[in-house]
Amino acid sequence: MTDSDSQEVARRTFLKRMATVAGTAPLAPALFGAAAAQAPATPPTAGPHGNEGAHDTERLAAYAAAVRYEDLPPAVLQRAKDCIADTVAAIIYGAELPWSKMIIAYARRNSAAGTSSILGDGGAPVHAGAAALANGAMTHAFELDSLTKPDSGSHPGATVFTAALAVAQERGLSGRELLAGFVAGAEVMFRIGHATKHTNEARGFHAPGTTGPFGAAAAAGRLMAFDAGKMTNALGIAGSCAGGLLEFAHAGNGAMVKRLHMGRAAEGGVLAASLAADGFTGPSSVLEGRYGFLHVFCNDWDVSELTHGLGSSYFTLDIMLKRYACHITAHNPVEAALDLRNEHKFTAADVASIAIAANDRMVETNNIATPGDVMLAQYSIPFSVALSLYRDPVDPRSFDESAVHDRAILDLAARTKLTATAGQDRRDLAVTVSIRLKDGRELTRRVTSFKGTPERPLARAELREKFLLLTQRLGPDKMAPLFERLQGIENEKALDWLNV
Repeated sequence: MTDSDSQEVARRTFLKRMATVAGTAPLAPALFGAAAAQAPATPPTAGPHGNEGAHDTERLAAYAAAVRYEDLPPAVLQRAKDCIADTVAAIIYGAELPWSKMIIAYARRNSAAGTSSILGDGGAPVHAGAAALANGAMTHAFELDSLTKPDSGSHPGATVFTAALAVAQERGLSGRELLAGFVAGAEVMFRIGHATKHTNEARGFHAPGTTGPFGAAAAAGRLMAFDAGKMTNALGIAGSCAGGLLEFAHAGNGAMVKRLHMGRAAEGGVLAASLAADGFTGPSSVLEGRYGFLHVFCNDWDVSELTHGLGSSYFTLDIMLKRYACHITAHNPVEAALDLRNEHKFTAADVASIAIAANDRMVETNNIATPGDVMLAQYSIPFSVALSLYRDPVDPRSFDESAVHDRAILDLAARTKLTATAGQDRRDLAVTVSIRLKDGRELTRRVTSFKGTPERPLARAELREKFLLLTQRLGPDKMAPLFERLQGIENEKALDWLNV
């Protein structure tokens, strides 16, 4: 038996004895004192990204703790600001929806007065965790929030920004600190998402509910000025906040819970960082360990992705912004359908059938021909494509309750068939759309990158147009200046003004 084997046996024996003692008598006060005095886990042997001999979790933590605004390239900062502005608009729109109002009411009912704002409802500030919960859920309330390309199974606006804003407002921090925290969280979360190879969803988990707590914890920890040790603990704790099931996509009901996944991820990250700040510990191998996140939540994974390009490449540049109020898997198909209609001048009534070749994940999860409610309709590729030929998909109000019962849209959705393209990666959202018209013509368009992806980013004028569309209930006189202020958020000394 090796020394390491002996240590493992001794550790297990100790744990068994402690479990027996805990079942028969209270733990001695001295044990609590020892735990409280325990130093944060400090990664061994410093390396260029914080620790050559460390776990990958520790290397990610060291990186996140060291992110500084001054070191971030202008393009990275601009992508972060675009995401922040886009997220604020999504929250304001989402605040009016009935499922959001339920979460807002819960957050306010269970939080004392604080300094963090729940956006969009005009109420008094609350504690950071409550604000992160509400804002995270509202960001995702109507399929309007940001993701990444390549797909990392992450929603940076809903999970990272909402947690970062809550903590920054709680601590009276500046716009520059907010941006540094956002980038730290995004860089950590995206790498974790890529490491999953998106197989957490194949296993039945809603990916952003599992990756989000890590990104939120890293952002919050950076704003709390954590060292590498405390950041490692924050990530270790966040692993036990990961969750969210995909059953809503298959049960035909209960899709409100999808929105909750983002709020809980943001709230979980704030919780993890807050506990770590007080000395609470979590496993330093939470991501790559045998019983860690990747092994437990995924069918397949790539540990090397956790630190790929760390310190040399910025995955924040991969953030993409939506144009339509539907699931991200529907964006390429919708754009293809609209491109074909605009080019060939047909109407929805002229369409005999639609065929969409996509990845197997899209076929398995988003192929919902007859959605039971608005949320499932937005999650459905056939429905979203059919709706786009009858209504304006850029306006989220097109996806209202009447659309779900519109016989023409439902009939066309039923004539829209998805097939899996052999060998296409689950993270690749490219599609080939073929529309057969009643006059016998068959029109085909392949789309790999919709408008809003990193390859085809929205121009500032397009971002502003979307911002004003989503926030129109508050009026352009108030919202246009807010958009400009968010675009210059690095100049703000405090963030208490962000309380619409």
